This record gives sequence, C-alpha cells and structure tokens, in this order.
Amino acid sequence: MNIYTVERRRSMLMMVKGLRKSSLKWILLCSMIITAANIHAGSASAEDVQPAGQQQPAGQAPASPQPAAVQPTDQLLQNQLVVKKNSTSMIYNGQEIKAVQPLTIKNGTYYVALNGIASPYGYKLSYNVKTRETIAKSNYKEIRFKTNDVIALVNGKAYKGPYPTFVLKNALMIPLRSWAELTESKISNVGKDTVISWNNQFQVPFIVTPSVIYAGETTVTYQDVQSSDNPVHYVDERWEGREDIFMEPGVHTITRSVMDEQGNWSAPYSVTITVLQANQPPVADFVTDKDSYRIGEEVQITEQSTDDENAIVRTTWTGKEKVFFDPGVKNITLEVEDSHGLTASITKTITITDEVLYTRDDYNLLFTDVGNKYDMIGSDVLTYDTIAYTATHEPAQLVRSNSPETWTETGIAYDTQLSGNTRFLFHNINSIGYPVNMYLVATNLDAQTTHIGMGAFGMGGPDQYIENTGKLSTARYLESWNSHNPVKDLALLPGESKIIMPEMSRVPIKPNLVFSAYLDVTSNSMVRYRVVVVPQEIKDPLAILETIPNMARDKKHVRGTFYDADRSIEINDLIGEQPQRLVFGDNKIDLYLAGQDDLTGLLEYNLGNFGVLYRVKLSNVAANTMIGVNARGGMYTGAFLVNGSLVKATNVSVLKTPNEMGVLYRTGSSAESVELIFMLASGSNLPINLTFIPLPAAR
Repeated sequence: MNIYTVERRRSMLMMVKGLRKSSLKWILLCSMIITAANIHAGSASAEDVQPAGQQQPAGQAPASPQPAAVQPTDQLLQNQLVVKKNSTSMIYNGQEIKAVQPLTIKNGTYYVALNGIASPYGYKLSYNVKTRETIAKSNYKEIRFKTNDVIALVNGKAYKGPYPTFVLKNALMIPLRSWAELTESKISNVGKDTVISWNNQFQVPFIVTPSVIYAGETTVTYQDVQSSDNPVHYVDERWEGREDIFMEPGVHTITRSVMDEQGNWSAPYSVTITVLQANQPPVADFVTDKDSYRIGEEVQITEQSTDDENAIVRTTWTGKEKVFFDPGVKNITLEVEDSHGLTASITKTITITDEVLYTRDDYNLLFTDVGNKYDMIGSDVLTYDTIAYTATHEPAQLVRSNSPETWTETGIAYDTQLSGNTRFLFHNINSIGYPVNMYLVATNLDAQTTHIGMGAFGMGGPDQYIENTGKLSTARYLESWNSHNPVKDLALLPGESKIIMPEMSRVPIKPNLVFSAYLDVTSNSMVRYRVVVVPQEIKDPLAILETIPNMARDKKHVRGTFYDADRSIEINDLIGEQPQRLVFGDNKIDLYLAGQDDLTGLLEYNLGNFGVLYRVKLSNVAANTMIGVNARGGMYTGAFLVNGSLVKATNVSVLKTPNEMGVLYRTGSSAESVELIFMLASGSNLPINLTFIPLPAAR
C-alpha cells in the first residue's frame, strides 16, 4: 500500500467517525431536503470535460474522447465501493458509509440511491426546480437526471440508460448499470455483495501553441484548459514527449498526468502535434528557351522558382526585357522572397547578337499589345498626311458643368431649361474645405406629368488624380452607352422636383478630390435642370433648393448649353497605305461647338469639345495597318470603342507626352471597315491625333 492510499483511508476513517457522532435523524433530514427537490426542476450550465487519453491537435480546444495513448508509470489509484442488498451500509475503500436507501431490485435490475453513491465519486448534488433535474457535479463532469426518465445529460450530451429512474421515499434511485457506464466503473459480485470499482479518471486538458511549429525554430508553450468554476489544483505533474523546441520534424505526442492535493494522479491527457521541417529559403530559378537571340527577337523566360511551403510572396526581376535592341551579353537576375522574409536570387546571362530581326520601331508597331503604349519620336507624327473630313452634326444637346472647375463655395453650379435628348458633363475639384455632395435636380415646368428617361451613365472618382477620373468616367460611359440597357424612367408631376441619378451623389466629394461624370437624359416636355452642390450634412437638398445661390464662373473653364453635340464622320477613301492622321480637339479641323451660359446669357464655346460624342466610320482601312492615338497637347488618357470593344488609352498608364503612342487596333491581312466611337476625356490635354501606320512585314 503506497503513502497516498494510506492517507486517503485515514481521511475516510475520520469522516466515518464524524458521521457516527452525528444523529441519524439529522442525516435523514438532510437527505430528504436534497431528494425532495426531485419533485421540482431547474437549470445549471454544463462543462466540457475530456475523458482519459484524448488526443487533440495543437492550438485547439479539446474535442471528443479518445482512448489513453500513454499511461503514467505509477498505477492509477483504484477505488472500491461494496453495496449490500437491502442495506444502507456501504464499504468505501474499507470504511463504512451510509446511503439514504439500500440497494434495491426493481423490474429485475439493481438500483442505488444517488444520494449515497455520488459522494465517494466526488460528486456534489443539487436540484434545479425549473427543469426538475437532480444534478451530480464534480470538477470534471456534470450529470443531470430526471425522475422516471431513461435519459441523462452528461456534460450537456444525452445518454440513454437501460431503465428509468424513480423516487423511493424521497430518494432518487438510479440503475446501478447506468451509473457504472456513466462513471466508467466495473461491477462484480463477491458472495452476496455487489462490488463497484473505478479509477480516478479526472483529467487536466492542455493545449499546445502556436498551431504552426517548425523544427529547431519555434518555441512551444503549454497552457491548461480548465473550468474557472472548478479548477484543478495540482501539486505535481508528469510529462512524456514534451519539448520547448522540437528538433525533429514529424508527428509528436505529448502526454501529461497531474497529481492533485489529495495525492490522486489524473488519467493521462495527450495532444498530438505535427512539427514541420524548419522553413527553408526559397530557390530562385528560371530558364530561357535559348542562350542567344537576335536584336528584336523575343526572349522566352520560364520561371521555375520553388519554395518548401509554396509561399513565394515577391518576385523581382532585374535586367529582364521582352526583347533587346542592342547587342552584347545581358545579365538577368531574379530574386524571390517567401512569407517568412527569406530571399534567394539567381543571375543568368544571354547573348544578343548583331543580327537584326526587328528594329525597335518595327517591333513596337507589330507587337505592342492593344491598350498599351510604346515610345516613339513624336515629331514624326506631324509629318503624317492629315486626313480631311467633314463632320455631320447630330441634334443632341450637351450641358457642360465645368466652371468653376474648382469649387470654393457651395451653390447652384448650373441652371438650364431643356427638353429632348441631353448629355450632361460634370468635371470639378472640391476646394471648399469640407465634404460636399453634388446633385442633379429636375423640375417639371409643364402642366402635365412629364417623364425623364435616364440612359448611359459613367462616373470617375472622387479621386485625387484628375487623370483617373477622366479616364474612368469616359470608359464607364462608353461601356454603358454600348450596352444599350433599358432607359430608367422617372415621372415628375407638374411643378415637382426630383434628384436624377442619385447614384452619382451617394459618395461625398472630400476636399481636394476630383469628380467626373457623364449622364444621358431625355424628356418629353420642358424640364428645369439644376446642378446643386451642398455640404455633406444636408441630406435633403430639395428642402433648401430655392434658397441656394448661384455660383460665379471662373472665366477660364466652360459651362454652358451646346447643341448638335454628336458628330458623325464617314471616310470611304483607303486609309493606311502610308502614315496618316485624323486630328480632333484642335479648333481648326475639329471646330469647337458654340453655345450659351444659361446663368449669364453669355456666348460660350466648348473649348476642347469635351463631352462631344464622335462616331468615326472608316470603310476602307488597308491591310496590316496599326491604328494608334498620339497626344499632341501633353498628357492624355481616355477610352475608345473600336468595333464595339472598349480600349483604354492606356490600360495601366496614360499618354504622358507626344513621344508615346497608344495602340488601339491592327487590321488583318486584308482591308477592313473600322468604327471608332469616343469622347475626348475630361482632365486631359488636346489636341489628339488618331494615327494610321503601315505595319512592317512579320519575320
């Protein structure tokens, strides 16, 4: 017998002596108080408890029970309870204790009083009046019973016993077999007595962190997982497989048993972790399809970098070019970085010979992707033949609200009265100092209900970069225009005012940000349109509409109403057999629209013809012709519909100077009909040239 068994029996002997000094009447009274509560109900919270030997992935809370993977070297303390038929006397580990009711046979099965068998197992009893449950609770498990029910709740999970419970003289009787299964006990017979034996099966779960562990690198921590209501206080512990830093990769099992203050050793609790191979730096690698290339010949590079975790987060090339246009030895370097910050690099060389496959100009003309740009000599464009054209003006109205371009105060930016088809162009910068919203308000001036149709719409911004707003608003408008979506209808009663296209006003325009938009509307009668700018805090601009003052123009930019704002151009002559160009936005070939500022009545010219929709139909573009766009006034960015497909100028950048060419289209091996539809984008500089350049022969 070890020292823990001696001390445990000494404690039990003292407890029994104390019981003998107490009156039997008092014991019975206490038992009646506890068991009488079985007539009523109540609720108590359950705790998740892990049976012996459960294995759990590192860094996670305990899950379902598993058999013990590792046993401690000492034998677990064996407990034994002897119960006698028709007797309240029980022998617990050699000492006599009492139950409130004797071992009873009903319907051929043994029943024991819960108030008697629970105490040796370390369970305390309570009763919940609301749920009518008798609750047996230890530091590690909670069991709930109901009278005349075969179902018990074990840590919140249902357990179905062989027979129902019942009440005998105010004591809850439970099947002995059920109790044994719930407590992992064994039942045996010794003569006329029934012997129940069990081990101390409490556990103290723990978790291992972090969840990702690398051999030789990661410091591992171990943390207990205990109930704050019933913590286990232990004075010793035994570990197997524990390391602060695991040096070997692979699967590792860590097992612990603890000894509580009474000298009882817990069942072992195990956690299985996977230790990963220590992070290795990535391997940078690439191959070229050959070792030497001609001038203007594409270099085919295939990257072959690897990483032990497939976690390369950065790839940086130095000296890599799609083609080279000067001979010599070229160094190409690749550097890669993994998610842990480790890097690797490799440098390889190729040779560019003196043989010329394509010059730089020829290669750019043939192979620059549509929507991208290439460098060229801008002055050469001025030597191209200028194609004369005559534009047919379509009966469309344009309202350009671009003055003041920089708002310095709130108010009415523009006010006009129109009917029929109208395109609105907005392009402004907020320099007021606080966020504002811009609204387009329509008021029905007719005595009958009028209908306003809202068609193509595109907006860019608010954004800090003026070129972004111009390009995005133009591209989105052209996409909307090309989609031919149904027109949205807005009905206005006589004298009624409503906000048109509220989507345009949902995002406040913060200080120093730029906003651009295009919107097509149509009405069947006269409508008053007002462009309203108010502080963000004003949620209903209609309520103060009649009190808002007009803004003064800035005498530099354009606001006004213009007519014949759609231009159709048809050219039937053969184009592209030699370098040629079409010029737009110059006020020489492409004359500016004349109109009126309806707030002042002054004559106004649409400088740059921004907001004008151009439809250019070229019925005979020569085979193997590159159609490009060249900015002549400085920075330009926008978008074009080319045979119905949207092409940006450019996809990832802008045309910064006249020395850059954006590629819009290439004809094939025979002459083609090409249609270009575009608007000159706000925020850009004019004029622009559409160029038509013969392609060199492909080699």
